[in-house]
Amino acid sequence: MEKEIKDTDGRHLRSKLTRQKLLKAARSVFLTDGFQNSTINQIIKLAKTGYGTAYTHFTGKDDLLIVLMEDVMQQFFEIANYSFHPTSKEEARTVIKSQVLNFFQIAESERDMMKVFAEAMGLSAAINLKWEEIRHKQIQSITNDITYSQTKGLARKDLKAELVACQWFYSNEMFQWDIVHNRHTSSLEEIADSITTMYTDALYL
Repeated sequence: MEKEIKDTDGRHLRSKLTRQKLLKAARSVFLTDGFQNSTINQIIKLAKTGYGTAYTHFTGKDDLLIVLMEDVMQQFFEIANYSFHPTSKEEARTVIKSQVLNFFQIAESERDMMKVFAEAMGLSAAINLKWEEIRHKQIQSITNDITYSQTKGLARKDLKAELVACQWFYSNEMFQWDIVHNRHTSSLEEIADSITTMYTDALYL
């Protein structure tokens, strides 16, 4: 029994290491060649794994990029899921601005990988669907924050939380892609401050 447990643990460890090698290789290939020009063969070769072994972990390059996308976006989700229980408009503004600035800083630090995501979204239905799932998750988090503020009497109740959340998310997303593609002309601090002020002044009492 002990030997069986050790053998099982060993297989799990090897499987985990193989998966990590494939993801590391995929990231390298995507960053070097872009999504369209990358092939699963390149990734498998760089990872030094067998084809059969590789396909037990991932169905292809789309699947690999989806996992890499989830890893990067987890950084955004962690910020979005910060505790949000403001007791005043000014406190809400401070928290929201900090979140927005952190979002933009991640977009800047992950610029090269985010460019791969943007390219892939225009080429792969699966990648585009994953981004839509990410959008939905972020919008739901914002909706929850707005609803909390409304129930506490801090935000206008005549505005539908879901619609405001969509508007706020897409505003942030637009600037996020400008930052990724280095099209912004103002500092991240200035952008975060301006759009947060506009948002909170329109929503909070």
